[in-house]
Amino acid sequence: MQQQRLQQRQQPAAKQPLQQQQQKPQQDERQALVTRLKLEDQEVLFAKPQTYMNKSGESVQALMHFYKIGIDKLIVLHDEIDIPFGAIKIHQNRGPGGHNGLKSINQMLGSQDYPRLKLGVGRPSHPGMDVAAYVLQDFSSEEQTHLHEFLGVAGDAVESLIFDGYNKAATKFTRGPIALSTNG
Repeated sequence: MQQQRLQQRQQPAAKQPLQQQQQKPQQDERQALVTRLKLEDQEVLFAKPQTYMNKSGESVQALMHFYKIGIDKLIVLHDEIDIPFGAIKIHQNRGPGGHNGLKSINQMLGSQDYPRLKLGVGRPSHPGMDVAAYVLQDFSSEEQTHLHEFLGVAGDAVESLIFDGYNKAATKFTRGPIALSTNG
């Protein structure tokens, strides 16, 4: 998951206003920042692993074991450089596609059969720029103007996955990029 960039979300869109329930994430001994919220009648655990990306599966597995969460209840959000900024794709039961965080999760869980929300961040505009450095840098000023909208739609997609299921969410929320006037 793109940890620093996605953290900037100010007011998640929700069927029941999440901003009224926001709690400060607490450090968890399972190497994650964790927040528990109630959405309608569902208790939802949001976790942000604090491990290196290639070890994030350790945190995910430990949280799932501790909270007794089945893989059928897992949703993974992550950055995706292979789709442009603002694009969203929802997939299930797919390989990691070169994403080290997904490789780690798949390895630790022994499965890739869970939905994932791919959040497009695009590729570096400068040839030769290190991808890790790119995904950890701040968004451009133009991207920042669209970030609230982008993450609002991502929040709605997560809620749809929870309440409506994979098929409906994937159909409704898979979308193309946000039109930017510059390349970033």
